Amino acid sequence: MRVTPTYLLTDPDEVKRLIRENPWVTMVSTTSAGLVASHYPVVLEDTDDGISIVSHVGRPDEQLHELGQHEMLFIVQGPHGYISPGWYANSDFVPTWNHVTAHLYGTPELLTDEENFRVLDDLVDHFEQRMPQPVSLDIDEHTARRMARGTVGLRLRVTRFDARLKLSQNKTPEVFDRIVEALDGDGPYSSPALAAEMRRVRDAAALVPSEDDTIAVEDTDDAAS
Repeated sequence: MRVTPTYLLTDPDEVKRLIRENPWVTMVSTTSAGLVASHYPVVLEDTDDGISIVSHVGRPDEQLHELGQHEMLFIVQGPHGYISPGWYANSDFVPTWNHVTAHLYGTPELLTDEENFRVLDDLVDHFEQRMPQPVSLDIDEHTARRMARGTVGLRLRVTRFDARLKLSQNKTPEVFDRIVEALDGDGPYSSPALAAEMRRVRDAAALVPSEDDTIAVEDTDDAAS
């Protein structure tokens, strides 16, 4: 991602929150055959020792990615959306795109068949817990284990990450509020999730007004990502 100091997200706990709330990730590998990308759900592991996530790939993706042989990039994409200069109510005419994004790096560890099944079981339980009548692999463990043989489990202990929280920090509080209101409306670029993310960060005091009454002014390039 472009180096934009104003928008850097360096708090590991915030990156964990992003993963937890946006568990559908893009996995990217540079292999001997070229670039390979796949998309899978992940679950954040409960650990105080850095960021660790578990997932799986369907065969033969483990071969295509040369899984475990090199560093991989996992891309986590949070709320994002177009920001129209029409919401600024001043002479600024440059649009931008707000987003919350994290690039996670590490070399995956391959799981044993038994641990892979446990991860798959936990994955189902994790997402089913919100359902009124949760479904579990325990309903037919024999069939579930047979199907699990078509997958390869992995654990990514993140060795480094590059994350951005680009949420109109270079705008005055008044303009910031207008953007949030527009995103929360019913217009063509409405995005309640992005509006909620902007409010959450502001309300948590992560966006602190500067002396000239802007939320942040270090980087004023609206076209930056």
